[in-house]
Order: sequence, then C-alpha cells, then structure tokens
Amino acid sequence: MTKAIDRIAVFALAVTALLSGTALSHAKSQLVLAIGGEPEGGYDPLLGWGRYGHPLFQSTLLTRDADLKTAPDLATEWSLSDDRLTWTIAIRPDAKFSDGSPLTADDVAFTFNQAAKAGGAVDMTALDTASVIDAQTVEIRLKKPWITFTENFYALGIVPSDSYGEGYARNPVGSGPYKLVSWSEGQQLIVEKNPNYYGKTGPFERITFLFTEEDTSLAAAQAGQVDMVSVPATAADATPEGFKQIVVPSVDNRGIVFPIPKAEGKVSGEGKVIGNDVTADPAIRRAVNLGIDRKQLVEVALLGHGKPASGPADGLPWSNPEAGLAFDPAEAGKVLDAAGWTLGTDGIRAKEGVKAAFLINYPAADSTRRALAETVSEQLKALGIKATATGKSWDEIGRIMHSEPVVFGWGSHSPVEVYNLYQSGLAGVEFYNAGFYANPTVDQHLAAAQNAQSLEASFADWQKADWDGSTGFGVRGDAAWAWLVNLDHIYYVSECLDIGATQIEPHGHGWPITAMMQSWTWTCE
Repeated sequence: MTKAIDRIAVFALAVTALLSGTALSHAKSQLVLAIGGEPEGGYDPLLGWGRYGHPLFQSTLLTRDADLKTAPDLATEWSLSDDRLTWTIAIRPDAKFSDGSPLTADDVAFTFNQAAKAGGAVDMTALDTASVIDAQTVEIRLKKPWITFTENFYALGIVPSDSYGEGYARNPVGSGPYKLVSWSEGQQLIVEKNPNYYGKTGPFERITFLFTEEDTSLAAAQAGQVDMVSVPATAADATPEGFKQIVVPSVDNRGIVFPIPKAEGKVSGEGKVIGNDVTADPAIRRAVNLGIDRKQLVEVALLGHGKPASGPADGLPWSNPEAGLAFDPAEAGKVLDAAGWTLGTDGIRAKEGVKAAFLINYPAADSTRRALAETVSEQLKALGIKATATGKSWDEIGRIMHSEPVVFGWGSHSPVEVYNLYQSGLAGVEFYNAGFYANPTVDQHLAAAQNAQSLEASFADWQKADWDGSTGFGVRGDAAWAWLVNLDHIYYVSECLDIGATQIEPHGHGWPITAMMQSWTWTCE
C-alpha cells in the first residue's frame, strides 16, 4: 500500500468517526455535506458571515431566486425616497428567532447600526442610521445616495438586539431555517431545522457539514459516507458510484492585478511600496491582455472546467459585453513595438534600459492559481515578456501587492465589487484596488452608478466605467487587470438528492450551493 493510499484510508476512517452520531439509513431526513465553508471567525453576520452564500442561521431582508431576481424574505415591502437617502422597510409580523422570541424592527435597526460600529467585513460606510418607525417598520438613512447599499439587504443576517453579544459567533441565534446543534471547529458543524422558521424548510431535519480537506472529502464520497462534496477541477472527472456530477457556472473569477503607478519610492500608509516601472506602461498591460490565450488557460489550468474571463462580472447585467478583446498575439507585438519595447538578443523586450520583466505572484498553497500563473508565464514568453510565476504566503502577498502583479480571485452578486476594485479612493484599502488604479472619468461613471434611482438604472453607468468608447478600466481602456478565467463550481451529488435550479455562484466554491437549500428533495425510497 502506497503512502497516498494509506493516507486516504486514514482519512476515510476519520470521516467514519465524524459520522458516528449520524444515522445515514435515515437519509431522507438527514444529509451529510463536505463542501467546506467553515468561517474562521464563526457565524456572526456583523463580522462578514453570509457574504458569499446562505447565512443559514439568520434571515435577511431580501433574497435572490435561482435567476438572481429579488424576492422578499423578512421584508414585505421596501421603498427608496426620491432623494435616494432613505429606505423604508416593512418587516413580516410572524418572524421569530430560534429561541422563540419575536423578531421586530428593533432587531433590524440594531443589526444595521451594530454592523456599522463593528467595522468588520460588512461595508456600512454609507449608513447614517437605522431607526424604528413602529414594531414592523424600520427606516434606514444613508449619508449619500449609494445604490449598492442594497447588497446588505441580501447578505446581512439579522441578529437579536436583546441577546447579541460576546460569544454570539459560536452560538448564533437567528430566524433562519436552521439552528446550530454543535460545532467542532476544523471538523464538523451539525444543524437542525429551526422550529420557529416562518418559511419553507424542505424535508431535511438535520444536516452535518464536514470541514475536511479535498482528498478526505473525496474519500468520503467514494465510501458513500456523504451526500454531496465540492470538487476541485483536478478531481472533477472521476465521479464516484452512486453520485452525479453537477456543474454550476460562477463569476468566481481569477485575474492579475497590475500596479499602475511608476516606482517612485512612494509607500502606502502601512509602509508598503507602491508602483512598478514595467506594468505602469499601459502598452505592457494591453499587450498582456492581448497575448493571453484564455481558452488554453481553461484547458490547462482548469482541465476544461471554466470559461475565459474578460472582466470582473462576466454575464451579469452590469458587465459590458462590448468591452472584451480577442486573443491576438500579433496585435500585442505591434502594441509593444509602437510603445518602444524592443526585443533583445535574450528574447526579452526592453525600453529605456528597463526590461519587460515582472513577477506573477500567487498564493503558494493554491494549485489552480499556480497553474494559471505558470501558463500565463509561458504564453507571455512569445511576446518577449518575462513574467515569472512565484508562490508566496498571503502575508508576503499583502506586503508586495501594490508593487508586483498578483493573481487574485473575486466574484460577487453585486456591482459594489466593481466599485471596490477600481475606485481611486479605495486604493490600498484592504485588498481593494491593490494596483492603485485611478482614472477621473471612471470615478465619475462609478459615482453616477451609485447615484442611480435603482439598481437596474445603474447598470449603464457600470458598463461605461468598463468602457465608454474613449476610456475605462477594462482592456479596451486602461487594462488595469488581466482577467483570466471564471471557474466552474463542481459538485458530486448523491443520485438520490435533487438540488433543483442553482444560482450562478459568487466567489467561494462550496458554501454558495446552500443558497437554494430549502428547495432540495430526496428522490429515493
């Protein structure tokens, strides 16, 4: 027995131990899922839980159906004032928390105000205050028109105002479809139906989530010990007996962010170096975008399980379908020649003593990003650009991301992510606008989008920010990123489990599949 096989055997034994309290013979009412998604900070929506998928324990004001169309959840009515500063929201009267206490406008106002104070991953910068009108009506006032504030209506789970406090993240009380039974960190989460839930719950009384490594999860599937497992592209073509493969399209993208300023000794407020003399030249950025064969990236790095990417929100209503460029290495060479990047005897172009050379950094533990970086590196050699794929820790990436290109992953159901990636005022804020991109015209388009009368009315301005016919953040304009691929999210699902229609999924393979969990059914006797 090889070490690899022996390791999988140990993994299978570990999974069996985890499932010792779960009676799989009652599979019609119980599920075991190995889809990852364990949050490091626990299950507190005010600190970011639920941003990329179902908050599970908590309800949100609004929700999205399989087509990403808005549907009511806690909110029964909602309206925005003519000055676009005040949302008035009516709350359903029958909502209760899992401890039996009623959910009222007090809890909604508390959640929004407390999230703003928490300063976590929830963006509440536009919030002025949330206040109670009556027991079933809350008013949310903004500091300025900010149409993407609505994302908080879909993602921010409501917490109880009278019991929220220290320890909530590990013992959440909410009005969602399930309540926590136990959480063994790094191992498993067990949940049961919330008997006080007001909505549809589906047939499954108990669900166990296993937080296992990829090979452990696959071993469990092969042993028939789980009902669903999320699968990396490298393992997506060997469906275990008794399972079906389900491929879910996503906007879970991967792209290379370019440092935009020249290297002039500037540093960020945290002392990180800003700028790169090679990627500061728009000709380099444009040529890289033209010289990348994204179809080959999908085949080599994703084994065919994905699609070429042209922007940060491909296929969503706020993306610009006219903004992309086709693979054209000949044109890339012309762009470089015209900009004065001359091919040297060593096969590397140079301009004014500066070689067309830079690193493509990626998280060392991420095999997909490594494959992407290495394949792009090989492709760019034909252009005379030396782009060296280099694995680093996240701490190291955090220190160099303003001065060296990095392969990042994003993808959201909201255009707020476009704003975060390209608005000049967010340069260097966390991982947003890591390249310090700035274009006043793009900023104007982004501001116009945020000032729109509705989310639908904002779509044209988001598209103009990408490319308005003269400029934009996309490849036809400033080419601030080289977007590479959109990943397919792949799952092995029991042949007896019907998960119905799925949403196009955001960043994060695994947990987002639970967004439509209440509609899942068991089809076998």
